[in-house]
Amino acid sequence: MAVAARKTKAPAQAKAAAKPAKTRSAKSGSAKSGSERAPGAAPSNVPVFSKNEELHAYREMLLIRRFEEKAGQMYGMGLIGGFCHLYIGQEAVVIGMQMASKDGDQVITGYRDHGHMLACGMESRGVMAELTGRQGGYSRGKGGSMHMFSREKNFYGGHGIVGAQVSLGTGLGFANWYRADGRVSMAYFGDGAANQGQVYESFNMAQLWKLPVVFVIENNRYAMGTSVNRASAQTDFSRRGLSFGIPGEQVDGMDVRAVRDAANRAIEHARSGKGPYILEMQTYRYRGHSMSDPAKYRSKDEVQRMREEHDPIEQVRGRLTREFKVGEDELKAIDAKVREIVNDAAEFATHDPEPDPSELWTDITLETARA
Repeated sequence: MAVAARKTKAPAQAKAAAKPAKTRSAKSGSAKSGSERAPGAAPSNVPVFSKNEELHAYREMLLIRRFEEKAGQMYGMGLIGGFCHLYIGQEAVVIGMQMASKDGDQVITGYRDHGHMLACGMESRGVMAELTGRQGGYSRGKGGSMHMFSREKNFYGGHGIVGAQVSLGTGLGFANWYRADGRVSMAYFGDGAANQGQVYESFNMAQLWKLPVVFVIENNRYAMGTSVNRASAQTDFSRRGLSFGIPGEQVDGMDVRAVRDAANRAIEHARSGKGPYILEMQTYRYRGHSMSDPAKYRSKDEVQRMREEHDPIEQVRGRLTREFKVGEDELKAIDAKVREIVNDAAEFATHDPEPDPSELWTDITLETARA
């Protein structure tokens, strides 16, 4: 009975450093699970952002939104081939996390990755060129949507195998622990990948060695097309580390302020040597799993309701106009600048040359430097 009553709270020593507990959307031992309460149900006392913080979040999320909209258009025109998984609706998760991270912290994720790349500071031109398979892409046109990286920006992929990034992200955390470099690895994965066995092997290792890893579960409620209620026996994903003693919490992933606040706690916990932390981001994607998914497993009314009531960008926009009296002209100017960046990226990705056939033989093995 004692086990059933446990909650995935941080240990006592970590709790003292994390005061604003009410910013958590729900404690892991609460009656409602992540699937029972719609994302966007924010607590009343989320932290307040300054005007500059709101503007930063607005611009960064808008860049992801416009980039993904353009990628969707280019896919429809046949300029992008293969798979293409869009991040529209989930922008607050990665932007809030990045607002809490420090230089040197690492990001690794699955194949819904364009937003994470942009949030890490990777150039729109390089990301879009990789989508179109051009030599100016981050993987020189050979990786496509799901496989690009930037060591300079500490972005370690973009991985096409479901759940693979979790064990790799744990490996990054091991390297940080071994080098004692103070860095934290942030491993993003979805509610579908959360059921993979390697995830729990990674949880066990990370907690055994107190590795500096934050596991970010982006729960968009439908995995690849199946509701969490039909696919998961435990739908409160913040509890998934319970048997390993890993603290976790549910977060309103549609509110960038709540995300940043929870990320501060989680990253500090990991960086201070207390081991891994789980954040279940309750979010929602507006498009299907990929561009080829008609998303008939949910109603149009549900998607429209989420857009109208919980859109992460519109929430920030509303606060800027109401609380900081930011005018429409200023917001339109931000949008125009973002569109200019995205249109430039699309133009570059359309006309940049395709990789030379000789590229088929590169990046296969590691070549050591010769004396």
